[in-house]
Amino acid sequence: MDLLAIISIVFYVLSGVHASRQLFSHNQTLTFSLISLSSIALLTHAFWLYQHIFLINGQNLPILNVLSLATFVIALLSFAMSKKINTGVLLPVVYGFNAINFIALMFLPSHYITHLENHPQLGIHIILAILAYALMTIASLFAMQLAYVDHRLKKHKMLIGKVNLPPLMTLEKSLFQLIFIGFILLTGTLVTGFIFLEDMFESENAHKAVLTMIAWVVYAVLLWGRYKNGWRGRLVIYITIAGSSLLTLAYFGSRVVREIIL
Repeated sequence: MDLLAIISIVFYVLSGVHASRQLFSHNQTLTFSLISLSSIALLTHAFWLYQHIFLINGQNLPILNVLSLATFVIALLSFAMSKKINTGVLLPVVYGFNAINFIALMFLPSHYITHLENHPQLGIHIILAILAYALMTIASLFAMQLAYVDHRLKKHKMLIGKVNLPPLMTLEKSLFQLIFIGFILLTGTLVTGFIFLEDMFESENAHKAVLTMIAWVVYAVLLWGRYKNGWRGRLVIYITIAGSSLLTLAYFGSRVVREIIL
């Protein structure tokens, strides 16, 4: 029995429930109980990652471990953002997904040993890739909230149950800040890939490179449209979600089929 995984699941669920309750509260600041529960969930998640990735004979990086590392970064960044601004449904969604991911890890254990100590430049590439993916995923969740708030405002309706969501302008501003930082990190991912990965365009990895480059172009067009023409609204939402979907396919698509389905 994986005790750390069970503890993480319990505290992610408790944190998600508390974050959901706060959506219906007038208090927009994080409560002490939510901070405490989130901190325990994140700490146990970090210990789990250390124990299950950094092994004596190398680094264990199967698809679910990589996904768990990415979702940890997403949860950590989401929690840090929530201490400054109202992020709406971000925490409940992220914490819920982390709990589901740990359940999958418990029932689908796997191993894929690498040796990053022999190739530290590859470690830099992976770190940039995970940070870029985390920020773009958070941006896509902001885009979904933006779509909901925009829809309700255009229909001249009150938000359902007076849900404590961030204002439209705050969502839009945060969305583009995340995309801009994520775009820089994604650029670094591609540059380090071109420099350090000799097999970047071989058959096994070609789809990752191509999809990542397409996603880079998508985000570049979005930022250009925002800067030059002031793009906003549904077009921005669709493009943001499309870019995040491309990155998800690039990072995890083939490995899910190879390691889990097959």
